[in-house]
Amino acid sequence: MFERMDKGQRDSLRFTFNGAEVTGQSGDTIAAALLAKGHRVFRQTPTTAAPRGPFCMMGSCFECLVVVDGETVQACQTAAQDGLTVTSPPAVKDIP
Repeated sequence: MFERMDKGQRDSLRFTFNGAEVTGQSGDTIAAALLAKGHRVFRQTPTTAAPRGPFCMMGSCFECLVVVDGETVQACQTAAQDGLTVTSPPAVKDIP
């Protein structure tokens, strides 16, 4: 289980991930907020549809790719903000 190291109270924020509301804290990346809420799979690989989620949490592996307001970004390198619309990139079965 992922657990916050900083137990202090910070301002909360809300965004959606694949249509579900997620609450996070100011200073969270999208990946940190999603992991704290129990989301482990962020996307599927485009070739085999294997599940993928954050691995390195420092921007090296690109396993945490998500789509934020229409742009593909690394969730571990993108600050969570109020009102974002975050989705998984299209999987193989979703590509015509």
